[in-house]
Amino acid sequence: MSIPDHKAALAATLAVQFGRRDLLKGAAAGVGLMAASAVGINTAHAQAKKGGSLTLAWVEAIDTLDPHLTSSAGSIKIINNIYNGLLKVAFDGKAVSFAPDLAEKWDMVDEKTHVFKLRAGVKFHNDDPCDAEAVKWSLERVKSAALKSPHAWKLEQLDGIDIVDPLTVRLRFKKPFAFLPVALTGSTGRAGTIVSKRAVDTSGAAFGRAPVGTGPFKLASWKENDSIELVRNPSYFEAGMPHLDRVVIRLIREPSAAVAAMMSGQVDGLSVCPFQFIPQLRKNPNIQVFGQVEGNYSFVGMNNKRAPFDDMAMRQAVAFAINRKVIVEQSYFGEAIPAYTCISPPMTGFYDANIAKSGRGQFFDLAKAKAFRAKSKVQGEINPTYIVTDGFTGSGGLGTRNAQLIAPMLAQIGIKPKIELVDRAIWLQRRNSGDFDMYDEAWVADLDPDETITPEWSTGRPWNYVGYSNPVFDKAVSAASDTTNVAVRRKLYIEAEDALMADAPLAVLAHMKVFKILSKKVKGFEYIPADLLNLHTVSLA
Repeated sequence: MSIPDHKAALAATLAVQFGRRDLLKGAAAGVGLMAASAVGINTAHAQAKKGGSLTLAWVEAIDTLDPHLTSSAGSIKIINNIYNGLLKVAFDGKAVSFAPDLAEKWDMVDEKTHVFKLRAGVKFHNDDPCDAEAVKWSLERVKSAALKSPHAWKLEQLDGIDIVDPLTVRLRFKKPFAFLPVALTGSTGRAGTIVSKRAVDTSGAAFGRAPVGTGPFKLASWKENDSIELVRNPSYFEAGMPHLDRVVIRLIREPSAAVAAMMSGQVDGLSVCPFQFIPQLRKNPNIQVFGQVEGNYSFVGMNNKRAPFDDMAMRQAVAFAINRKVIVEQSYFGEAIPAYTCISPPMTGFYDANIAKSGRGQFFDLAKAKAFRAKSKVQGEINPTYIVTDGFTGSGGLGTRNAQLIAPMLAQIGIKPKIELVDRAIWLQRRNSGDFDMYDEAWVADLDPDETITPEWSTGRPWNYVGYSNPVFDKAVSAASDTTNVAVRRKLYIEAEDALMADAPLAVLAHMKVFKILSKKVKGFEYIPADLLNLHTVSLA
């Protein structure tokens, strides 16, 4: 059966962009995206041992378990085991893809209209049905101005939601929306995570401490600064899952203590691991190390709203004074690659594998750095405030190591920053309020250029902490989000990145590997390079 050209173009675009050729081939044929059969799921894990308790050490910050309000990668890993989205992130060992989750079927009526048929019989942990009404309410909650969700931007173009029948929703967008698959996942998208209306109404602002989703595990307890306990959801819709009875998450602030617990067998896994411990863990015959370069970038942000970094020449001087190879080897212990721009290798349709030879982006060139410094408004030695935190988040961007390496590099061009080590809560407050000259950061778990640069650097966006503004950048990223043509998007993102790197509101540093550490007795773990820790398929030998 033939389909309209726009539908074929959108399917082909998403296939190239997200590596979803098999699923989207079905969509292009007019039959929608069908969920994997329960038989296939069961066969893959038929021999998995049932029951048991898994203990994990968690060194990352957890802000809330309300998926629509979190900004923490540490929270998202837990959230992904409590909730589901319309779609989910999958990985075949080569490419990230997007598979049906709560949706059983996805039809693209046209380039702006998407119809999702939901699985029948799915219930929230409180036994309320997860139906079209629940999906509509949940998406509208994210989009509402009252909630002030940091993920509302992902649904800005959503024009309306129609309930076709109790298990079918129609999403109408103002424009074509190539970012849709990422936005509607229950983990990295956050906006597409479906929550229980009754639970939100009952708990109010405390919902983040009493989450209710449809996922394989439900919250049993949360002891502040001690532990979080999840228990099996006996009514989970994926047949045969989960295998575990219980997951105990031990909240351990000090990474070295968490690694010691892992090495001694006191815990069965680490949600993430500092780079310096990886060689030691790899040598342990009882431990599995999972990880590769993911969709991320670390950087130094510079406050564009006040001197000295309201001066582009000063910012450019910083960008070219930093030797990324030194950062990679000494800060990330070789477990990263230099970043020239924000777009990273997993974004295969947009990442330039030859960027190191292209002359694009930012790179170490001391002569160029000195030339820009000579053009800056303020001459002589300056001492900007550089805030860092001692709280390890796993992102690869925070902590004193980067700052201590960067400081002598900047000293060569007369910039000698005052490094201020502050508690993470204070660091967040100062970053969010613009009380800094420089700060160390990393954005992680990105699957599309739209999320890797648009909310962080567009004029007036909540995550644009440095106050950057350039109409050329804004126009390019806006246009890129309005088309599903990969070639056009790629050209627009290059234009946006070139403007961003030249203006240098940030100095990019590296694209990092992200690690998950598990005991050899843990079986069935499926690594996904989006900083996730799915426990759906995990069992204990």
